Amino acid sequence: MSRPGPHSAARPGRASSPSVGLAAVSTALLAMSRHLEVGDVLKTITASARELLDAEYAALGVPDDRGGFAQFVVDGISDEQWRAIGPLPRQHGILAAMLHEEKAERLADVRQDPRFEGWPAAHPDMSDFLGMPIRDGDETLGALFLANKRCPEVSLSRRGERCGFTEHDEDLLRLFAQHAAIALTNARLYERSRELTIAEERSRLAHELHDAVSQKLFSLRLTAQAAAALVDRDPARAKGELQQVAALAAEAADELRAAVVELRPAALEEDGLAHTLRTHVQVLDRAHTARVTFDNLGVRALPPAQEEALLRVAQEALHNALRHSGAGRVDVVLERRDQGAVLRVSDDGRGFDPGLVRRAGRHLGLVSMRHRANGVGGRLTVQSAPGEGATIEMEVPGG
Repeated sequence: MSRPGPHSAARPGRASSPSVGLAAVSTALLAMSRHLEVGDVLKTITASARELLDAEYAALGVPDDRGGFAQFVVDGISDEQWRAIGPLPRQHGILAAMLHEEKAERLADVRQDPRFEGWPAAHPDMSDFLGMPIRDGDETLGALFLANKRCPEVSLSRRGERCGFTEHDEDLLRLFAQHAAIALTNARLYERSRELTIAEERSRLAHELHDAVSQKLFSLRLTAQAAAALVDRDPARAKGELQQVAALAAEAADELRAAVVELRPAALEEDGLAHTLRTHVQVLDRAHTARVTFDNLGVRALPPAQEEALLRVAQEALHNALRHSGAGRVDVVLERRDQGAVLRVSDDGRGFDPGLVRRAGRHLGLVSMRHRANGVGGRLTVQSAPGEGATIEMEVPGG
């Protein structure tokens, strides 16, 4: 249940000429295209539809599979009104018609419709009504509900009656709903893709955790057995072996701690890229013998997709540097460049020949990193040579 925010002040009505309508549709479509998160897209669809048709109220219902609404977004209703209205509506009456039929519903007075079943006591009074399903093929993704068309004062009758929604309004909303279906489908696909990416990251880290800690525990067991065999005949050597047991146990704990932290989803939405990267680097610096640093040079907010791609590339590059390069120092720099940003992960490890790595079929995650960079309109470059460390750089254009 969410609400884009009330627009309580009365706005002057607009003429319903085709030129004005098409310009408004263009503005609404551009607004929808700026968002990737499903919640943001739903809010933008609702607010844009209300603005497009100059309605007093707008709502968008997304059905669940239990006869109710998974989400019900409203615009034009204050926070106090929304809290007073109570629980989300069920799929009944005119609301159900929009979710189970393919056609629009345009009514001069929704209260006179046989399917009308009344409003909650705190619900605002509504009369003229326009409803439109949002469909993707045979699937109904949701339904738009608009009420109380605002009209120019010159068009009001002497009795103050509303002019109501017109056939032109219905055509505009139908066009808008078709594009809303595309925007909502794209947002859902984006979120599913991100979930799969997170699942892949968690699976990779789980395997790393198993391998790394299993190796440490195996070594710890052998060393402990050696110490037990030596404790009577060579106490000095036994003491050395026990010290090695303590060191191996500490290393295993560090591996476990680092992997568990990486398994936690990054709080990009709440904290932003710079803060999330800084926290991640601080944890790795504590968990590894190598010195790991982070510096942010003027980067603030970037588009969500770019921030996530930069974070994942940083994680992959850090993983390579800390697990495979033998580096004593790894530096992460996030730097502003024009409207975008550049991420650099540099280490002083043993380095590698990028050409030989590709020919040998071992990519050190470079393929996935390039894929992430290309997916957000960015560019990835790799600089390395045997004995000279490595630098992974990713540039994104910003928003």
